[in-house]
Amino acid sequence: MSISATMVKELREKTNAGMMDCKKALEASNGDLDAAVEWLRVKGLSSAAKKADRIAAEGTVFAQVIGNSGIIVEVNSETDFVARNEGFRGLVTDIAEHIAHVVDHAGDILEHTFHKNPLKKVGEMLKEAIATIGENIVIRRFEKYTATANSMVHTYIHGEGKIGVLIEVTASNPAATNAPELRTFAQDVALHIAAMNPMAVNSSEIPAEVVEKEKEILKAKNLESGKKAEMVDKIVEGQIRKFLAENCLVEQAFVKNPDMKVSDLAKEVGKKINADVAVKRFVRFELGAGIEKKQNDFAAEVAAQMKGH
Repeated sequence: MSISATMVKELREKTNAGMMDCKKALEASNGDLDAAVEWLRVKGLSSAAKKADRIAAEGTVFAQVIGNSGIIVEVNSETDFVARNEGFRGLVTDIAEHIAHVVDHAGDILEHTFHKNPLKKVGEMLKEAIATIGENIVIRRFEKYTATANSMVHTYIHGEGKIGVLIEVTASNPAATNAPELRTFAQDVALHIAAMNPMAVNSSEIPAEVVEKEKEILKAKNLESGKKAEMVDKIVEGQIRKFLAENCLVEQAFVKNPDMKVSDLAKEVGKKINADVAVKRFVRFELGAGIEKKQNDFAAEVAAQMKGH
């Protein structure tokens, strides 16, 4: 049958697929719009699968408080150009809302029924977005904190999604969780975490194996530098105390006022709001951290493309 421009336009508006793909889909399905949508979906899923092995190290870190829950998520794309795309940003917002309303850390998020459209799974929604946007997209990691009667959650984003922080702070007096001073404290400490990248809230939370590894490195360095073997253990003991102080949030010098520690700031705020104030937990995501970015050899890439031409 003859495929009209109106039919192509309608299918394109419905699916956001390319004009020629819409024409092919309608021809393959004899003008049946629903069948054409399914044809494109199948084609899109196939395209998405081919893109799945591409390295996605760009994208964005998104964080937001929704209701009494704070969420942070890193969604990766292949290029920073796509990360600025409105479609990509809408996808990230949808994923964040899904996490806020549905996720309780049970099961694979891709297998969840999508909060915004219960007829689809998150994985299906993601594959359709990959087909439309044209790049591999990965929901790399996420975290969700839910406030209690004695706590509040807060988020901070730095550098247009390059670094994100989710933090939960507590107050011994439930009424104090609504104090503006506590919210300012949460914001200031989240900013500090973004800048200083502490390993944990306090030294007891740093894994023993991390401390032991650091001890081994410090011992080897001291011996290599000519320190006497009988003195090394004592020297390392002092260096480990310094290591813990530099990497534990409460022991770090507060970034906005280096004359005080973060723990001192908590005490100061606590006096103002008549409550014991503390940081319960935090998480910091840095975009692409730990992902090995592909280094393209332009000459090799051109040579590969020229083969067979």
